[in-house]
Amino acid sequence: MADDDALKAAAGRRIEAIVIGASAGGFEALMALLEGLPSGYPFPMAVVLHLPDNRDSRLAELFGYRLALRVREARDKEPLEPGTVYFAPPGYHLLVEADRSFSLSCEDRVNYARPSIDVLMLSAADAYGPALCGILLTGANYDGAAGLAGMQIAGGLAVVQDPASAEVPTMPEAALRRMAPDLVLPLAEIHSLLRKLGAPR
Repeated sequence: MADDDALKAAAGRRIEAIVIGASAGGFEALMALLEGLPSGYPFPMAVVLHLPDNRDSRLAELFGYRLALRVREARDKEPLEPGTVYFAPPGYHLLVEADRSFSLSCEDRVNYARPSIDVLMLSAADAYGPALCGILLTGANYDGAAGLAGMQIAGGLAVVQDPASAEVPTMPEAALRRMAPDLVLPLAEIHSLLRKLGAPR
């Protein structure tokens, strides 16, 4: 759903960080995106994957077994480092501060979610502006649509998973109703875009 010129323009963007949001079906979608990216990948990636907040998350452990990238649960006041995937801990909003470190918040749920994709994307947009890439994947609610739209207004690169390829299309469809993202792509093409963004210039 993206022409070659749009893909070429997106791949040529100067990016410094990537934020990703997913809900139902997101574990498999994230693995398809991230598996195979090299350990020297030049950007940090912050991820919100909706999980029940009444139990510990094993996402960092599970993805760490499979990825060449470093994987960890984000910690309060921790600076974002390249080549690292950070998962939002369950029960906390994950925000990026102006100094490009994380903060965690127990404020009210947004779109019934904590962590909220909207909160992560909007705070990261304030910190990175046009040097941010945001990716919204499969999910069963509306979280992420406002955040991705706000990130695009700030100049960031907005990417939505093609709803036809999503296990649960509600979340990408909500984004498409709200905005015209830069790219709408199936998972394999988003993975290819991530590789191109991270290639040496």
